[in-house]
Amino acid sequence: MKILLSLTALFAFLPFTTTPPSAASNTNATLFHCQVPCGIYGDKMRIDMLMEDCATIEKAMTSIQTRQEDDVPSGANTNQLVRWIMNKEEHAQNIQDTVAAYWLAQRVKAPKDASGTDKYHAQLASMHRITVAAMKCKQTTDKAHVDALRKAALEFSGTYFSAEDLEHINSHHGSHK
Repeated sequence: MKILLSLTALFAFLPFTTTPPSAASNTNATLFHCQVPCGIYGDKMRIDMLMEDCATIEKAMTSIQTRQEDDVPSGANTNQLVRWIMNKEEHAQNIQDTVAAYWLAQRVKAPKDASGTDKYHAQLASMHRITVAAMKCKQTTDKAHVDALRKAALEFSGTYFSAEDLEHINSHHGSHK
């Protein structure tokens, strides 16, 4: 068990990226689209991706719990356990990075007058709940944190998207837990 904890701590400090090292200087643009006003954004897609990350985190939590309960520890079991832990960490970090670099830096806008203040504060609060729930997903295998992630994402969606867009999002994700 000490080896597993040591490996988990080691892997927590490794960068998780799908970008090859030669493109490392372009990582943010690659992962989060552009931070220049190009006008090509996939806001609904980002919510779909967040929900996909949630599903992966939940599956990882289930696999981790199953492997921890295994009465016959083996090298293969330990290897798979570490891989699921790393996978859970990576997807939770994806959520945190997307909230910071996409939603907060580019899409959620401060209101120009007092009329938009309540909406803006609701969006910031939802983004904060998403970020904290993702952090808690890293810390535990408690699936209540995944549920909190989904709930906060749907709450944010309600403050951000049009009725038509919400219908699309809810058709994919509204019926899940």
